[in-house]
Amino acid sequence: MHIATLITDPATPHLDTAAVAALRRDWSGGPVRWLAPGIAAEFDLPALPDAREAVWAEHQARGIDLAVQPAEGRRKRALLADMDSTMIGQECIDELADAAGVGDAVAAVTRRAMNGEVDFEDALRERVAALEGLDAGMIDRVLGERITLAPGGRELVATMRANGAHTLLVSGGFTAFTGAVAGWLGFDAHQANTLHVENGRLTGTVAEPILGRQAKLEALQATAARLGLAPEQIMAVGDGANDLSMLHAAGAGVALHAKPAVAAECDLRINHGDLTALLYLQGYARDDFAAS
Repeated sequence: MHIATLITDPATPHLDTAAVAALRRDWSGGPVRWLAPGIAAEFDLPALPDAREAVWAEHQARGIDLAVQPAEGRRKRALLADMDSTMIGQECIDELADAAGVGDAVAAVTRRAMNGEVDFEDALRERVAALEGLDAGMIDRVLGERITLAPGGRELVATMRANGAHTLLVSGGFTAFTGAVAGWLGFDAHQANTLHVENGRLTGTVAEPILGRQAKLEALQATAARLGLAPEQIMAVGDGANDLSMLHAAGAGVALHAKPAVAAECDLRINHGDLTALLYLQGYARDDFAAS
């Protein structure tokens, strides 16, 4: 048995009963279950429908995310989440670089790294080198003035934790940021790279080995082993090329507002909904969300 889930942006809900009913009829689905009026609905599928990609594209054009996944095991026991441009709206290193006066050059490298055009580890070393001499106090200033939480993040983490799931923020960014963001959002733990600081200024270097694509995969494997879970019991979310191995290994790997090269490799793609979409994908209704 599979389940089809339709989701729109909660800020501009426009999922109407006619659209859901039409797809249910075309795919010979079961009764519709509304998870949130105007925002998310689902129905069972007796068999995988044909032409799913074409139907997905049609719904994308109407601002609707469509996912088809196995019904069994949808509720996950752990969440691994990328930070930059996933749980927050910014790339932290780009914000630091902007403060250091080298924003455009660093942001260009970030875009290429996140789309998989250059090696992540080498790109991180290059970008960190551009920050040499920056007052380390700028980290707290960027956190306080520039970093915003992505919509739905608090609800996602709180609801999964309330239902017994372990939550880990795993980032190719820096512990100076993940520590704060993990605290704001209520994650159980966080993991990232460490910037070197001497005499109150960034040295332009980062601790080795760098946490990149392989390290994120290893974090998922270690989490599964420590908690006695199968990878199928884990949900992962990210947007960049360094998230792909983690997304592929998870039972539910969600490309959230992802770079095109990343979305092309993932079955679960959320381009319109916010982070609460990950709860709807697991079958949680809006009334099931925990207070954040």
